[in-house]
Amino acid sequence: MLSASEFRELVSGRRRGPAANLLRGMLRLAEFPYAWAVERRNRAFDTGRRAVHDVGAAVVSVGNLTLGGTGKTPMVQWLARWFANHGVRIALVSRGYKAAAGSPNDEAKELEQRLPEVPHLQNPDRVAAARVAATQLGSQVILLDDAFQHRRIGRALDIVLLDALEPFGFNHVFPRGTLREPLGGLARAHVVVLTRADMVDEVERCRIHGIVERIAPSATWAECRHAPRCLLTSSGVEEPLGTLRGRRIAAFCGIGNPAGFRHTLDQCGYHVVASWEFPDHYAYQASDLDALARWVETSGAEAVLCTHKDLVKLAVEEIAGRPLRAVVVGLEFLSGQEGLTSKLNELIARRFVAPKV
Repeated sequence: MLSASEFRELVSGRRRGPAANLLRGMLRLAEFPYAWAVERRNRAFDTGRRAVHDVGAAVVSVGNLTLGGTGKTPMVQWLARWFANHGVRIALVSRGYKAAAGSPNDEAKELEQRLPEVPHLQNPDRVAAARVAATQLGSQVILLDDAFQHRRIGRALDIVLLDALEPFGFNHVFPRGTLREPLGGLARAHVVVLTRADMVDEVERCRIHGIVERIAPSATWAECRHAPRCLLTSSGVEEPLGTLRGRRIAAFCGIGNPAGFRHTLDQCGYHVVASWEFPDHYAYQASDLDALARWVETSGAEAVLCTHKDLVKLAVEEIAGRPLRAVVVGLEFLSGQEGLTSKLNELIARRFVAPKV
């Protein structure tokens, strides 16, 4: 079983050798039926053979074109705060990927901690959840998390995030690459946001933008970065980023894009002496805490860092006697924020919700 990093090494072509070439060939064969099934499903929605439901509220979808993390949670937080600041009643709806029965998943726990005033409904039947939000909670706008490929709900705005490090899934649909659907699906997007744009140079950003313009010429374009904001304890206490600067750090994560977390640590200037990658949405057990404690002790680290998604699942203040903190990141636009907010104001005007001046 390949880890997320090993899988990307393989499908990107960075992993060399006869065995890697053979495996890529096998994955290429498996790509064809998957891509065909996705395109067939999209055609069914495009032609009206599959129903698209009106849930009684304006729906804004935040999604990916690729597998793994592109920074949807910081974008959802930014949007939720924008709508709340403009006097709009909102709710979050997601399917609850990898949630234990009767409990929220890691993303819901993270959002609950950062947006305690915003209701969040998780249900594999997102149509039903969205209708509850509209009819029972009186939500005027519903934010659909991770929903670009979920086409059963009609939406007023489709926001698609592209990770600057891996924008087009190595030009292959899963399992040969990391695309969730063929690139042509991007034509449905109303807004395309390049996340982690600070991790590539201007030439690469322009190249990515040029490809997007050819596929989705009418889409609004924006670029942003994930800026580290503070450290967070499991009890919700915020600490300055500089608190652990200069100390030996052990860092671990269970997210879709570990490279993004490593970049955040580099931005903070932390001295990382050991790192450990778990699978995306990893469900930590007591045995994992024991293994982490042994690993931390062996590393000689003075403190331990993880992502907010990891911290909400572990719910401990320390590991092996060393403080455990999450690095909290926020969305910071580098360009295109005005275009996005213009789209949001247009949405409010269309739905007859008067924004605050």
